[in-house]
Amino acid sequence: MEISQLVAFLAVAEELHFGRAAERLHLAQPPLSRTIKQLESELGTRLLDRTTRSVKLTSSGRALVGPATEVLEAIRRAKEAVRSADDGESGLVRIAFAGVSTHQLVARLARLVRSQRPGIQLDLSSQNFAQPAMTKLVQGETDVAFGRWDVIPGEVSSEVVMRDSLVIALPDTHQLAGARRLAIARLSGEGFISLPSYEGAVLPDRLRRLARDNGFVPNIVQVAPDTQTALALVSAEVGCHLTLASVAENGTDPHVVYVPLEDTTTDVDLRAAWRTDDTNPAVKAVLHEVMNLVEASRP
Repeated sequence: MEISQLVAFLAVAEELHFGRAAERLHLAQPPLSRTIKQLESELGTRLLDRTTRSVKLTSSGRALVGPATEVLEAIRRAKEAVRSADDGESGLVRIAFAGVSTHQLVARLARLVRSQRPGIQLDLSSQNFAQPAMTKLVQGETDVAFGRWDVIPGEVSSEVVMRDSLVIALPDTHQLAGARRLAIARLSGEGFISLPSYEGAVLPDRLRRLARDNGFVPNIVQVAPDTQTALALVSAEVGCHLTLASVAENGTDPHVVYVPLEDTTTDVDLRAAWRTDDTNPAVKAVLHEVMNLVEASRP
């Protein structure tokens, strides 16, 4: 049974007239009649009762109308699915993101994709730190990663999606909590809460660099597993914590204040990263929406 036979059969079944059906299909009537006869031969039954004056469906013909319609609809949906995938309008895109400061961007992206490209499904994976997200990207376990990295592998492309800077989180009772800006050297005698010094961990690296450039070794009084825990420890007056301005923007604890640093160091901007050789149209579509968000956020 061929698709063209089902198309021909449904046209005749709907028109109940070979001439009109042939015209509708842009065929001559004899080839249409042969197609119907071939279908009947393959099925071993008559589908149409023909006379010189009328065409009627047999019981077998009526039984075939529903399944034939379903087959053609399934084919239409299959073609539409392929076209949609080729156009980047459908598919699965896996996104790995790291850190509190990425949450707002990812949430905005998810809303935008849902409204503008509802056929694309996002699989979101939150990581505590950026390096695991990059590892997943390089290994093909995710399609797009958001994070901060000092080293970008050669097979990966990236773009800055949010400018950022360093701030010091202090308990509101700290004597420097009211400062408008702060030099890191003024904290040389303070206890610091640090994130783990994993390979590629940006904030512990920046703390070491700033302290070294200002002639001291930071006194790490506690290592916190993530930013939320580090800020909770700041609130409890355990120590101060080097973090990001974007984290400060989302801070809600009234007992933690954030003071911008006067010191400058290697950038801590948030980047989107993807494999350069990725040809998935859905990934390209999502990256397009990421760049739309970046453009919309610029003053």
